[in-house]
Amino acid sequence: MTGADVLLLALGAVAVGAGFLVVTTAHIVRAGLYLVACLGAVAGSYLVLAAELVAWVQVLIYVGAVVVLLLFAVMLTRAPIGAADDLDRPGWPAAVIGGGAGLGLAALFVDAYRWSSVELPAAGTAERLGTAVFGSWVLPFEVLSVLLLSALIGAIVLSRPDVGASSGAPLEPGGRG
Repeated sequence: MTGADVLLLALGAVAVGAGFLVVTTAHIVRAGLYLVACLGAVAGSYLVLAAELVAWVQVLIYVGAVVVLLLFAVMLTRAPIGAADDLDRPGWPAAVIGGGAGLGLAALFVDAYRWSSVELPAAGTAERLGTAVFGSWVLPFEVLSVLLLSALIGAIVLSRPDVGASSGAPLEPGGRG
């Protein structure tokens, strides 16, 4: 076992542990910070595998943009940050479903590959990746950016009751000003 293998195992353990904390914590802001740790460990794994471009894209796009957008949306909507008693549900059904799905996927992979080695494709270059992303995948990226922008605008509108109200008159319970 080489040093890279040990580092990959350590980063994988950090990613799995932080991912587990993301879905089990009751505090949404802490979940966002655990998500940063999980995505950072995945980016570290990419660095160990000598995929520097993918690692930095992971950091810039996911950690830098998506998590910040999530935290801003939570803060702008004035959602309760702590655990809520009325929303607590027993966790065992989700654990049973998640465990069953995990075991099913593990059995599928073991059956598909039978512990054999898989031939890896030739290493890509930044030029080929850029050609693929900005050639055939540019429309999905633009649609995603519009979706994220509309989600942020929606969070601002929901968090500010004065946006969209008529000229200073308070709204009646029926919705008419």
